[in-house]
Amino acid sequence: MRVAVVRNKDATGVINRFGQPYPRPAEPYDWPQDPSEGVVAALQEGGHEVLLCEGDKGLLAALEQFMPPDMEARPSGIVFNLANGIQGESRLTHVPAMLEMAGVPYTGPGPLGYALAHEKVITKRLIRGHGLPTPNFRVMHRGTENTGDLRFPLVVKPPREDDSIGLQLVHEPDELKQAVEVIVEQYGQEALVEEYIEGREVSVPLLGNGDLEVLPLVEQDFGDRATRLMTWEAKYVAAAAPSKICPAQIGSRLATILRDISIATFRACHGRDYARVDFRIDRFDQPFVLEINAGPLLTTGSSYGVAARTAGHSLSSLVNRILDVAHTRYFATDIPQGRT
Repeated sequence: MRVAVVRNKDATGVINRFGQPYPRPAEPYDWPQDPSEGVVAALQEGGHEVLLCEGDKGLLAALEQFMPPDMEARPSGIVFNLANGIQGESRLTHVPAMLEMAGVPYTGPGPLGYALAHEKVITKRLIRGHGLPTPNFRVMHRGTENTGDLRFPLVVKPPREDDSIGLQLVHEPDELKQAVEVIVEQYGQEALVEEYIEGREVSVPLLGNGDLEVLPLVEQDFGDRATRLMTWEAKYVAAAAPSKICPAQIGSRLATILRDISIATFRACHGRDYARVDFRIDRFDQPFVLEINAGPLLTTGSSYGVAARTAGHSLSSLVNRILDVAHTRYFATDIPQGRT
């Protein structure tokens, strides 16, 4: 089958440089590992004809040449979507919206699913409306605003970014004021301020659509470190990265609760094909949903990759399984074997 892997590695394919750009971490850090090469190799190993292309202004022309419609007016290929967007609002929705308009099937959530998951304030209000637990929070536009009944320490972050970019832990009002002002000025967003939950951090990886498969749970092992948070550095700087415990050492009752809440979060946020729901668990074993990652990183060392490996998947089998899940969602059948 023809499969186009769409990514955003080159940010030059736009008409104008205008609007909020996709943020990059400050030096001396490197940008996280690009998963696209591994996904391309996995799909080729699965017997597919693969094109790697950029999710920019030239995308639709490239796709039309690579996968022209067949005589039955059925799509002749599918996109494996890894695009994060380049600039502007709701960047993760841009490629799915282009594909919807052009009639090209693709993996992962649609524009609505990405919009809901990527806007952390909307995510929290949505899941709280479904009766699901999440830390108490406020949205702050200025560092001098009243925090109401929120209790320090507090986690401050931009609500429309990922990879924990801009996340800070603050312990008193002066730190909070500075953190909020940095987010407003640097990211052009209000600040999401939520209570810090002291305890464990556990991720629940999900695969599928109808009857969701829950992959082995993953716990971040913070050891004796003072900051027990998944900051950007903790995710992508090797010296700061906590090890992962998989399967997480969690009792069966709590594991069932986490699975049920994760599936409900996935449904509420219009998830599709695969996702990862992140939790904090306090000392009373009360879980709190931090967020849902609607398109988690697909590498061997990522939380999703570690869970898949524990479940018996190689990276190749995982990537091809996600492709099958998406194909079944569109066409109610697995990808025919031996067909490219």
